[in-house]
Amino acid sequence: MAKAYIHAGICGFTTDVTAVQNDEGKVEISIDSTCPHIMKVADSIKEVEPYNEIGFFGGSIPSILQAHYSCPHAACPVFSGVVKAVAAGLALPKDVIITVSK
Repeated sequence: MAKAYIHAGICGFTTDVTAVQNDEGKVEISIDSTCPHIMKVADSIKEVEPYNEIGFFGGSIPSILQAHYSCPHAACPVFSGVVKAVAAGLALPKDVIITVSK
């Protein structure tokens, strides 16, 4: 099991992600977010093939990143956070830090 807590930034919304690999090798994703846009797409990415999500193999766009198209904010870090939670189950987990300044 892997977990990710994502504080999206200036919007103030937070998202908790849990990713668990099941017996068939797929990853079941649970998303709880204070963002209504994230909650609208959460059901569309409840179960994924992990290796399809961590790269652009064969030129296809991973389903988690496709779900980002439903979010009106291109800079939203939640979707990459969900991918990182899926990837953490396949490798050693490591925090990601994005520092933004002006």
